[in-house]
Amino acid sequence: MRRWILKAGATDLNGLVLEDAPMPEPGAGEVRIRVHAVSLNYRDQLVLKGQFANNLPARDLIPISDGVGEIDAIGAGVTTWAVGDRVTGLLLNWQRGAPTEIGFGLGSLSEDGMLAEYVVLPVERVVCAPTSLDDAEAATLPCAALTAWNAIHGGYPIGKQSKVLVLGSGGVSLFAMLFARAAGAQVIATSSQDAKLKRWMDLGASDGINYRDTPDWGKAVFERTGGVNKVVNTVGTGTLSQSLAALAYGGEVALLGLMTFDDRPLDFLSLMSKGAAVRGVAVGSAELYDAMVQAINTHKIRPIIDRRFRFEEAKAAYQAQSLPELFGKIVIDLV
Repeated sequence: MRRWILKAGATDLNGLVLEDAPMPEPGAGEVRIRVHAVSLNYRDQLVLKGQFANNLPARDLIPISDGVGEIDAIGAGVTTWAVGDRVTGLLLNWQRGAPTEIGFGLGSLSEDGMLAEYVVLPVERVVCAPTSLDDAEAATLPCAALTAWNAIHGGYPIGKQSKVLVLGSGGVSLFAMLFARAAGAQVIATSSQDAKLKRWMDLGASDGINYRDTPDWGKAVFERTGGVNKVVNTVGTGTLSQSLAALAYGGEVALLGLMTFDDRPLDFLSLMSKGAAVRGVAVGSAELYDAMVQAINTHKIRPIIDRRFRFEEAKAAYQAQSLPELFGKIVIDLV
């Protein structure tokens, strides 16, 4: 079989190598998956550059966390899955309830990912793919979609009267928009590009703000809406005070961004006077994944895909995923 390897110590695409490897065999409690498609996340760019958790890959690593395929072999003692089941990987070893020691996830540091024709995973790291989605769409779910589901439906509950602000137009933000709209909530979006704001509006956003033209965008959101009930902050702590400024009283910032970290003072006055909450979001559990899949099937939610590449074009896929005009997920097809 073929697989892409990110060489130990690599910091750019020169370290990504396509190689032949022996067919992996599932051991006890494991299944083998013939991978049909994978999708890229921002975290995969950080792994490539040696910036994820501030660590370079310590060994040769199969990259990319998200993928879908069909089980084609099962190991001893496996009773929960059968050959022919269509599944995705589960990014973290987190089954239900509050997170515990969950590690860094597939395709990073110590765990191989999905960018191979066949992969072997423990049964607890496998979940059902939605029946309503094709392979390219299902491949986008394990990281971006599940993170967005947790951000939208965890913590502060939202409903038909809720207002949700999403920052930027990355994969998590787009999924947050889809899930919030499916719940009946109003969605406001930010972007630095007016063309992207138009696309947001076409998808159902009620308003959009260009944060370059409106640097004090948190205040602007509050003035236009009376405050949002939830901010899905996919950027990082550098936008936390602006996020708090956009909140209604008693609202929540779901904080999950890895793009900006700075030490500017937090607006504690807004945090306290609004009775606001800041909740860290680290993807989600298998239990949350199952709830998300049920909602996707019920509401016919379709992930937004920007471009698709062949397996041999993995390097080009990485390059496309880092372009500023990206709007939607980058998918690599294996079959």
